[in-house]
Amino acid sequence: MTLAEDLQEDGPDALAVGRRIRQLRVERGLTLDALAASVGRAPSQLSMIENGRREPRLSMLRTIAKALGVGLDALLEAEQLDERAGMEIALERAMRSPRLQSLGIEPFRIPKALPDEVLRTLLRLTGEIDRLHDERSATPEVARRANVELRHLMRRQDNHFPELERHARELLAAIDHPGGPLTQRAASDIAAHLGFTLHYVADLPQTTRSVADLKHGRLYLSNRVTGDPRTAVLQALASRVLGHSEPTDYADFLRQRVEQNYLVGALLIPEAHAVAALRDAKKRRAISIEDLRDAYAVSYESAAHRFTNLATRHLDIPVHFLKVHESGTITKAYENDDVNFPTDRLGSIEGQMCCRRWTSRAVFDVDDRFNPYYQYTDTGNGTYWCTARVEHSSQGAHSVSVGVRFDDTKWFVGRDTTQRGVSRHAVEVCCRRPPAELEATWRDGVWPNVSTPRTLLATLPSGAFPGVDTTEMYEFLEAHAPVGAE
Repeated sequence: MTLAEDLQEDGPDALAVGRRIRQLRVERGLTLDALAASVGRAPSQLSMIENGRREPRLSMLRTIAKALGVGLDALLEAEQLDERAGMEIALERAMRSPRLQSLGIEPFRIPKALPDEVLRTLLRLTGEIDRLHDERSATPEVARRANVELRHLMRRQDNHFPELERHARELLAAIDHPGGPLTQRAASDIAAHLGFTLHYVADLPQTTRSVADLKHGRLYLSNRVTGDPRTAVLQALASRVLGHSEPTDYADFLRQRVEQNYLVGALLIPEAHAVAALRDAKKRRAISIEDLRDAYAVSYESAAHRFTNLATRHLDIPVHFLKVHESGTITKAYENDDVNFPTDRLGSIEGQMCCRRWTSRAVFDVDDRFNPYYQYTDTGNGTYWCTARVEHSSQGAHSVSVGVRFDDTKWFVGRDTTQRGVSRHAVEVCCRRPPAELEATWRDGVWPNVSTPRTLLATLPSGAFPGVDTTEMYEFLEAHAPVGAE
């Protein structure tokens, strides 16, 4: 358990109980020494309990409650006994938080003589510190570093995460899923199992894909969704299943997004069922991403991602994955087969230009978008075979490709392709430099207006959930809250 989790688990309860004990003691005109004597404890020990610095045993709480003339429930009830106690608890929690302690702000004892208005001011200040921390923008460099760290973790794990697979198995078992493709009804059953009802609305905030009302167990989704309706529901529920809390920084936000998408993939394409099918396909030397896509009724990208989760651990096949924008910019990447992706000085692949001779770029020049495109590419780091498709979204066209080393091509449909490319990207400038004659002719006679996607250069959206308009979201929840709900 992390320090933050430890504080969330133990700190607040101990603080609340301690403040209730102190308030009841004062109301009854008892000194600290008098109450300590009646419960057989030293005043210093009781003081630590009242200040929330020691969590008393249940037997001790019963003794204290009896000495105060109240039932045990009076010490354990959820609501604060008065406004002052509530403010003291809130300030104590804020001072104990890692966020304030990282600023060098040490917790201090809140004296009884401290005016209420000073308490309110301190709470406003701690709240403003939290707000400013949440609004710190993640620069492109911060984003690239976070991507690099996450990619290294994925490579060490062969992009396979047993704990996330376990979550998927438990969820599927809970709804008695028989195996195989997940139906829309099954996705709805998962929502019900987790305590949510589904509500499709026309006014979902534009900066969100879904909004979960945790108070009332309502999940709001757009009634104009154009993608897979199962994915929209499962993505919204995944963070609840995984116990995600508000992200502390961009790296935390990115990790949560990856875990969320992984769990969705593991639900849509269950591990046991898919592995059996893939092993059979390998035995027949007929592995196909298209077959995986069609068998589970998912997008090509989802099937390609899921294949990378299962290929190395279950089929003993190292693999790489690329998603490339039509501009040539790499937007997603994964590898554990030693393919040499272009990187910047930080080791980041995302945002780099993909070699024009790789399958991921060559596929854009193919007119046939119905059938998959296969290509062998000779590189300075060996020969690789890839299968690729082009998919369209609101951000434009992207190619999605999965590749393996030459020795593993024998297991795949499409190994007999005659398409070949030669790339020296790994060891030479290759397509990173134009032919010398062209450069000599045009170097000083051109000035382009760059069309690189602005998100690669701009500061990323601020906020704990980057890019979400929280005011719009809260107004939406207020408008849609059940009548009579508190």
